[in-house]
Amino acid sequence: MTPSDKITVLVVDDHPIVLAGVRKILESAPDIVIVGETQDAAQVQQLVAGLRPRILLLDLKMPGLRPAELEKWLREHYPGTDTLVLTAHNRDSYLANMMEAGAKGFLSKEASEHKLISAIRRAASGESLFDDEQIARAKRWKETVCDTWESLTQQERRVLELIGEGLDNRSISDCLAISPKTVEYHATNIFRKLEIKTRQEAFVWMLNFSRERIENIGEQED
Repeated sequence: MTPSDKITVLVVDDHPIVLAGVRKILESAPDIVIVGETQDAAQVQQLVAGLRPRILLLDLKMPGLRPAELEKWLREHYPGTDTLVLTAHNRDSYLANMMEAGAKGFLSKEASEHKLISAIRRAASGESLFDDEQIARAKRWKETVCDTWESLTQQERRVLELIGEGLDNRSISDCLAISPKTVEYHATNIFRKLEIKTRQEAFVWMLNFSRERIENIGEQED
């Protein structure tokens, strides 16, 4: 096998131990070569542009990195590079967003050496690695959370956010400069769309959604 026949991989992870482990695993595969690695999210686009790897092996949670935005950039500018996510964060929101953005697969850092190597080979051949269970999870997340949020009007979202902050109707009324009756009207619509009955349920829904949204855009570090 000539060097040009090998599957080129760029490894991105901010943990040196993980980088070393991945390097050791991939060096055992004669048809795979690591052409670059970085712990710095800010370097990813530059390295992809310069190295043109066949596979980007990407840690999902790195300071300053917004994985879904990076993946959309790749699909637009470097479609010859496919992304495999290698993560310890197996949340449905991450899975759904990376799947929608165009990643080829979503692997746990607990995956075996054989599975990682096989996944890289399969992705390099153009295969999508999302299994039925992952597809179902992503679909469920989109239908039950993402689509529900999108169904709310801007004012309903603001009311729900304030409910999530623990405010009562009078406080929300003062904050948004609308009448308590209008707040109650919006709350009724919110409860109907979320299929809930109490403010406590609305508080918990917003708490969970906010956590998913914040973690997904990378505002929290590992």
